Amino acid sequence: MTDGEPRADFSLVGILRIPQVQTSPWSSLLRRVLLAVALLVVSALVVYWGRAGYHDIAGDDLSFLDCFYYAAVSLSTTGYGDISPVSPTARLVNILIITPLRVIFLILLVGTTLSVLTERSRQAFKIQRWRRTVRNHTVVVGYGTKGRAAVDAVLGDGAERSGIVVVDSDAGALRAANNAGLVTVHGSATKSDVLRLAGVEHAASVVVATNRDDTAVLVTLTARELNATASIVVAIREVENTHLLRQSGANSVVVSSETAGRLLGIATTTPTVVEMMEDLLTPEAGFAIAERAVGDNEIGSSPRDLGDIALGVVRDGVLTRVGDPAVGSLRAADRVLYIRYTGR
Repeated sequence: MTDGEPRADFSLVGILRIPQVQTSPWSSLLRRVLLAVALLVVSALVVYWGRAGYHDIAGDDLSFLDCFYYAAVSLSTTGYGDISPVSPTARLVNILIITPLRVIFLILLVGTTLSVLTERSRQAFKIQRWRRTVRNHTVVVGYGTKGRAAVDAVLGDGAERSGIVVVDSDAGALRAANNAGLVTVHGSATKSDVLRLAGVEHAASVVVATNRDDTAVLVTLTARELNATASIVVAIREVENTHLLRQSGANSVVVSSETAGRLLGIATTTPTVVEMMEDLLTPEAGFAIAERAVGDNEIGSSPRDLGDIALGVVRDGVLTRVGDPAVGSLRAADRVLYIRYTGR
């Protein structure tokens, strides 16, 4: 298969995985039993409706019990021959005891194979439906410590789990992501066909949280080639690689080692500042830095006069701090960065 060639949905089972709701095995078994009973009753009614075309060995007309017996032995693939129950009691015993035992035998014999085939078919259908409808989602490359924290932050901002796709080459990380209710894609995000499986062309944002800076550069280049408008955020270890990520198409670059070092240095003298920074970066902690549109009644006013604590103004895609004289008065198209109280 050449790069970029579309792949059939069934071939993606095991590579792209859609999370499913976990149910009790007893509930699943009960549903299957009820379905089997319903099919048996329907079959018996069909035979009873056309009972004029049936007769038993003795040539007598069929009762509903006879029809039910015929349906039971037919659906269980037992068939009928020269040895068959004649009395109503014997046929009732065959329906209530022999047939269930026969069904249990069939379940033990082929149940595992049927379960695997059913699961693969169900996953193929989910993949087909997901690929057709996924739009404006978030693709997270790497589900390590940084990737998981990024997912938690996106969810904390109100995103749905169905709107997050995790790409990783580590099977253990993908299992953890799938158990968390996230769509996963197995493969290297440096390859364009893997990112296409994650729907990068239609994504609103891409979070690159790989363990190596060179890998982050390749992923960013590939993602930007596939999507010219998505917001790409990258985490790297070394600050000297920032310009490479910018040139590769990253909108934001977070230097994890530099940021951690600054916080460590600040904590030695003013640990409460670090505590507040962690509070602002953790939505569920009480405060969070958020972004919103300018209200109609706020147009023309100063950011300092807002009811919220404003930190900056985004104008034409450029962030300007509140203290900068260039901010001036607020415009209708501006967006305000402010401190939001979560209430939790």
